[in-house]
Amino acid sequence: MALETLKGLASVRGEGIVDMVALKVTHPEMFRPDGSMHYHLFEEKIRPTNHIYVRHDVNSLSFTLQNGPIGEVGKNGCQVTEIIAVAKHILEGLNRLYPSRENAMSITKLDEALMWQDKRTSDRIARGVEGKSSL
Repeated sequence: MALETLKGLASVRGEGIVDMVALKVTHPEMFRPDGSMHYHLFEEKIRPTNHIYVRHDVNSLSFTLQNGPIGEVGKNGCQVTEIIAVAKHILEGLNRLYPSRENAMSITKLDEALMWQDKRTSDRIARGVEGKSSL
């Protein structure tokens, strides 16, 4: 049920979301007869530019996390903020179906977490250290 809330969501905070079931429909040559994707094709064509993957058929959500500062190693994964934003989107969808104070408070706290992370990024940009290993 929770991942149903992600159907049709193409991106979050600028990070694309790959619907693996839709990808199988549009690019069946990338998949084996058992439904699994050819690993080398995933590594060559999907992972370099996409870091959030959803499989609605098996209720699965996966992330490739950024490894190292983007300014030093380039973009190779998503940030924790994208994970928080996906969680928030799921809770918002569930709250539309099953409204509760607890869901609303959780959404508020995720908004707060995103705000603090954005503040941290702004501060690091102002100090000229964003995208670098230095603190």
